[in-house]
Amino acid sequence: MEFTFEFLSSLFTASLSQWYVIVPAIVIGLIIGAIPGLGPANSLIILLPFTLVLNVETAMAFMVALYCSARMGAGIPAILVNIPGTAGAAATPFDGYPMSQKGLAQRALTLSFVASALGGLIASIFSIFALPLLSRVGYYFHSVEMVVVMLFGLTLIAVVSTGNTLKGLIAGVFGLLVGAIGPDHIYSAPRATFGFLELYDGVPVVAALIGVFAISEALLMTEVKSIVTDVGKVHMATQTRWAETIIGVRMAFKRWWHIVWTSFIGLGVGVVPGAGAPIAAFVAYQQSRLFSKTPEKYGTGHPEGILAPESANNGVTSGSLIPLLTLGVPGGSTAAIMLIVIQYHGITLGPRIFLDRPEFPYGVLMAMVVTYLFMVGTILPLARYMSRVTLVPTQFLAPAIISFTLVGAFAPRMYMFDMGLALVFGVIGYIARKTGYQVSAILIGVILGPYIEQYFMRALRIAEGNPMVLFSSRIGNILWVFLVLSLVAPPLIGWYKKRKADHASL
Repeated sequence: MEFTFEFLSSLFTASLSQWYVIVPAIVIGLIIGAIPGLGPANSLIILLPFTLVLNVETAMAFMVALYCSARMGAGIPAILVNIPGTAGAAATPFDGYPMSQKGLAQRALTLSFVASALGGLIASIFSIFALPLLSRVGYYFHSVEMVVVMLFGLTLIAVVSTGNTLKGLIAGVFGLLVGAIGPDHIYSAPRATFGFLELYDGVPVVAALIGVFAISEALLMTEVKSIVTDVGKVHMATQTRWAETIIGVRMAFKRWWHIVWTSFIGLGVGVVPGAGAPIAAFVAYQQSRLFSKTPEKYGTGHPEGILAPESANNGVTSGSLIPLLTLGVPGGSTAAIMLIVIQYHGITLGPRIFLDRPEFPYGVLMAMVVTYLFMVGTILPLARYMSRVTLVPTQFLAPAIISFTLVGAFAPRMYMFDMGLALVFGVIGYIARKTGYQVSAILIGVILGPYIEQYFMRALRIAEGNPMVLFSSRIGNILWVFLVLSLVAPPLIGWYKKRKADHASL
């Protein structure tokens, strides 16, 4: 295949001609992403008959657009009401919600939208030019390397626990224990299920996320009249209509390099089959804080704390499709549904597709580029109107949140049990918030715990129980060095700054 400008321009024109399915898919995806529990995979399953009657190029353009916009939409409730739409947006509330409480919801949404669109766009364009190269990344990242990558995300427990380290660690360990419920990774024997068959597949992440974040937050809302502070209300009343959106765009473009390198984190994580947006978001947030000149501002409404996870989890979208398009191996549940549609239309994925039908894999990624271009003009004007949600009195907002989120807890598996489980986690989250424990640390443990155990046990089985296998990989050892540096560097930098300040005061 000759990779020329004419080839790229023809792909772009073909993708642009699919606007009549891309634009509706963007709208549907934003709505789906904004409703906690209704992810793109569930939605594509519902819409599967529709995608099967379309030709394969149009069907893929529709599914890709819905996938990308749902990823962006998940950040909307995370910022406005402290409720991530999906697990991939679980790191967004760390700084998004504090900005909303200050009356800066419109600015926070704008930051999120710009980071999502640019992060996804950058990763998609890079994927087009580096598709054969990126397809090999999965060969070099095995269980050992993935254990270290997960540990990068797990160190966020220490980051979010800066106020009270002991309580943060207790919350994190509790989350890890909850994540261990279900079958073990050797004999698939059930653990700590208490006889509930619904827990034999493990604790559903959506139910835990909705309970710990959404329902507990709704219960806290009943204790106040508004989620926005009095100072925040004054700010929202005095700001001009589009001023906050313009400020948000400027702030995002001023930090363009931050968006670029965190989007590449998402792309790298997405390329590895089995990894996903939650891992990318947590790792990007942790790395963003590590290399920041003002790490103490994270968790208080810092712009970079929104840009990092949102650009990373949108960088995952193109990365997760690369194993699918090049090897026929779906990188996640959404990609698996796309594989069904592709196979239905008689296309065989694998290395030979670059010889037989090169326009197909490159066309899918080009459709993603066009989608993100459309999303910029579609979503930015809505930030102004969406931000008004924060002014709704909590007496109306709290019941609405509980109602919608319980439906979201039911949707993935359609078990009434999951709705009850979400309520249980809601009470746990409420008690944790009232007693000073970090619910975000609980959620990090619940999400990353099963992944770490899975890859760790797989590595031990391959090495016949020898724990030194964790240091047997060159790439893994390099990652270990970076992990140690990420843990040691912050206190050393803090000590150095304090010593410098003490000398300056003498």
